[in-house]
Parts: sequence; C-alpha cells; structure tokens
Amino acid sequence: MRIHCKVVVIAVCFGVFLLLYFLGGNAADDPLLREVEEDQEEDSESFPSPSKLRSDAEAKFARKTAAGVGAKETLKRGTEGRAIKRGGSVKAKSRSRNIVARPASKRTRAQEVMHLAVVACGNRLDETLTMLKSALLFSLKKIKFHIFAEDPLAPQFEERLNQWPISVSAKFQYSIYPISFSVGNADEWKKLFKPCAAQRLFLPVILKDVDSLLYVDTDVLFLRPMDDLWRLLNSFNGTQLAAMAPEHEVPKIGWYSRFARHPYYGVTGVNSGVMLMNLTRIRSTLFKNSMIPSGLSWEDLLHPLYQKYKNHITWGDQDLLNIIFHYNPECLYIFACQWNYRPDHCMYGSNCKGAEEEGVSILHGNRGVYHDDKQPAFKVVYDGIRDFPFEDNMFQSLFYPIQTKFLDTVNTLCGRIPQVFLKQIEKTMKGVFEDKVVRHVRPRK
Repeated sequence: MRIHCKVVVIAVCFGVFLLLYFLGGNAADDPLLREVEEDQEEDSESFPSPSKLRSDAEAKFARKTAAGVGAKETLKRGTEGRAIKRGGSVKAKSRSRNIVARPASKRTRAQEVMHLAVVACGNRLDETLTMLKSALLFSLKKIKFHIFAEDPLAPQFEERLNQWPISVSAKFQYSIYPISFSVGNADEWKKLFKPCAAQRLFLPVILKDVDSLLYVDTDVLFLRPMDDLWRLLNSFNGTQLAAMAPEHEVPKIGWYSRFARHPYYGVTGVNSGVMLMNLTRIRSTLFKNSMIPSGLSWEDLLHPLYQKYKNHITWGDQDLLNIIFHYNPECLYIFACQWNYRPDHCMYGSNCKGAEEEGVSILHGNRGVYHDDKQPAFKVVYDGIRDFPFEDNMFQSLFYPIQTKFLDTVNTLCGRIPQVFLKQIEKTMKGVFEDKVVRHVRPRK
C-alpha cells in the first residue's frame, strides 16, 4: 500500500510539472510576444527607451485583444516583462557597439592618416607636385599634405591639386600655409641657405595640432610606400624625437668631417632632406646647448643658436640641426641611407650598402640633378614619375619607360648600377598591382 501511494504521488508531481512546462512553452510561443520581440530587435539600433517598449507592447496587445486573441492579463504582464528584457539586452549590446567599437574605429582611422610637410619657394612648383605625386602613387594610408609656399605659389598649388583625378583625391587632404618665422628676422631666415628652407625649423611651433610629421625637400621622390618610413616612429625609444640619415657613409670623403667649422652629429653629420619628427616630443623637450646650462625649448633655442653660429654655417638650417643633435645625440634616430639616397652615394663609387641590397627607397635629387644632365640616372626617374598619367598601368607607363631609358645612362657614374635605382620601385609596383588587382579578383571561399 505504501508503495502504491508513493507511485501515485510521483505520478501527480510529474503531471503538474508537464502542465507547467507546456503552459510556459505556449506563453513563449505566443504571437503577441514574438511580434513585440521582433519589433525590438529591428528597432534596437535606434535605442528605444523601456517606456516606449512598454507602450508599444501594450498597444499591440490591445489590438490583438480587439481582434479576438483573448490573451489573459497575467500573460500580458509576463509578455511585457519578457519583451522589455529582450529589448534591454539588445539595447545594451547595441550601445556597446556604438560607444566602444565606433570611437575605437575613429581613432584607428585618425592614426592611419600620415602627415607630410614640404616648403616650396621660387620655381619649385612642378618639382613639389612631382614629389607629392610619388608619395600618392605607392602609399597605402591616407596622407595629409602640409604645404608651406610663397604667396604667388599658393593658388597655383590649389589649382593643380584640384585637377588630379577623383580616385587620387580620395587618398589625400592638403593645407597650404604662408611662409612665416615666429622668432628673429623673417628676411634673414628666408635667405638662409636656399629660399625658405629654414621654414622646416619652425614646423613644431606652427603645426601645434600635429603629433608626428615627415618633412621632405621638394627634390625628393618616393620609390616605396611612405607607410614603411612612417612605421619607424614606432621604433623610437623613450628619448628619440626625430630621425634622419647620415650626410655621408664614408668619413674621409664626407663634407662635415672635412670642412665643418661648427659642431655636428656623429662622425659624418646628418642630412635633413628627409626628416621624420615626433612634434609632440620636440615641443615638450628642453635641449642641451653651449649657451644656457639649464636647456632651452625648441622655439627659444633657434634664434640664439643662429646668432651664435651664423658666420660659421654653410648649409643653413641643416647645420643648425646638426648642432642641436650634436649636443642632444640621444634624441636622434638614424635610419639607413636608402631612405635618403643622393648623388653622393654613387658619384664617388657606390657607398650605400642598404640601397645595393634593397634598392633605393627615397631618391633625393639634390645638386639640381633632376634638371641637368650631370646625373642622368636621377633625371630618368624624375621625368618618368612627372610624366606618368595617374590612372595608367604602372608597369607599362612608368616602370618599363624608366627601365628602357636607363640603358642610356649605364656609362655614367650613377647609371652603372641600375639595380640600385630599379629594384625597390619594381618591388613596390608589384605590391601595388597585387593589392589593387589580385586581391580584388581572388574568388571568395
């Protein structure tokens, strides 16, 4: 009898459990609940408030009741509670996407913009535009150009840049600034070495909202993505705030090591035609010098330094930079000569090992070699990039013409090592081709 009673009790409990289970399942499958939940999922990205969710659920319930659905009041309360909970869950997830993920994406995009500065005066319009063009041809990230130009050149830059194809314009922004010097005699600064070249010394003072920047002379050509040099900013240690290449690789034939009448960096000095800068660090550093033991800020240092050495410097602003980093060597990062390859690296015999191994990354045509026949190897590359139509095939309209014209330079001092000039640009063009063509036609898996 006891066993019989136990069996009956177990059966009753099991029956009650099944009843509750099926009632709960039917409530979850109720069409009113499904409709409210679907509406919340559709509207979750607009972040409706809980009160709106409740009023929408009640309105839908009222319509269903009027149509003969006949839902119970208890089910109504349970349905509203579930819908708001689901809506609240979706809303929290959506807010997470909008408050956390999206700002992070904006920061990523901001970091992807590289800053490139150049100073142009006199007849440097075409040369500067060719330099900017070379940066755009091969670079991957978007570039912001900071162009410092004399007043007559400013509208010409604007007109020419606005004529570039839309597909190219999407890759850059630009700002044009007047030539200005915050300390000292402006006319004296402007005439220091080449016209307006001293402007580069004042970039940290003028571009206060820019964190990092690559400065290049107008006679520079990129044969490799600017992105690769820009990444060297990540290689700076805690004290380094600028990067340049040595003025020469061989001390016995270097200019500074033979002729300088002022302090200079290292053994051969540095060349400032390609200069990568962390402007934020420059603005916040006190620089050691031979005048004031306590150190001076960048802006406060420039004019007294010029006054002290103006009768002893030959290369103007570059000499002043050499003096600054002579007293602050821990602040300078040295990159390899292929990032600032000049006629000096080949006219006395090939002496840039990095370029021999990897090819030239940045070509620096100082000594006016783009515009005369003294070093035709440099002129061939300049003419090729200048004349290349933006949207043409790079191999057919740029690389092959340069390669062909190089045959006429093999008997010259720099033209006898064509692989140094062509290796990196060929590699870069293959990379651009693979990125633009191969990646886009690859079938989806």
